[in-house]
Amino acid sequence: MEQIKQVMKQLINVSDIELNKFLSGAATKKFKRQEILSQPNVVPNEIFFINKGIIRVLITDNEGAEHTIHFALENQFIADYSNFIQKQNSIYSLQTLEETQVVILPRSTIEWGYKNLIEGEKMGRLIAEYYFIYQDHRIKNMYIRTPKQRYDSITEVFPNIHNRVPQHMIASYLGITPIHLSRLKKAELEKL
Repeated sequence: MEQIKQVMKQLINVSDIELNKFLSGAATKKFKRQEILSQPNVVPNEIFFINKGIIRVLITDNEGAEHTIHFALENQFIADYSNFIQKQNSIYSLQTLEETQVVILPRSTIEWGYKNLIEGEKMGRLIAEYYFIYQDHRIKNMYIRTPKQRYDSITEVFPNIHNRVPQHMIASYLGITPIHLSRLKKAELEKL
């Protein structure tokens, strides 16, 4: 639980005593590659903190095609936040892409933190702001940047992503076909 403690200390002023009480309701769990942590049509009641690994957030459309919405890496919190907050059925799946270890924070732990940590609500606000800004940038990028610009900037958001995630998932995240992604990569290599 040391990683989550360090991240929380970077976000808010919090004592070790407060952290230990907060995390007493949490559990660490390992998942194999391609396991589902959260699925559609279920109210998400947990937030995950990634110690090791990578998680893909995906949505399946009406025709059964999967679309990658987000990747979450080490030292990040991840959940279907909107539906977690609203206590509504999720529409997203959270899937591990490599062996992944997470700290599972149940709803009761999160609510305890909001009420009892001196800066618990601040932590929630900062995480919410981070995801709002991320989603806002993502929407803007899909409409004002070319596929090449999106490809060029993906490693700024997700370092080493090309070595950790299958190319078809990266293409889906970028909103392009795998063939288009191959062309972009080939053009990049030809420059070298």
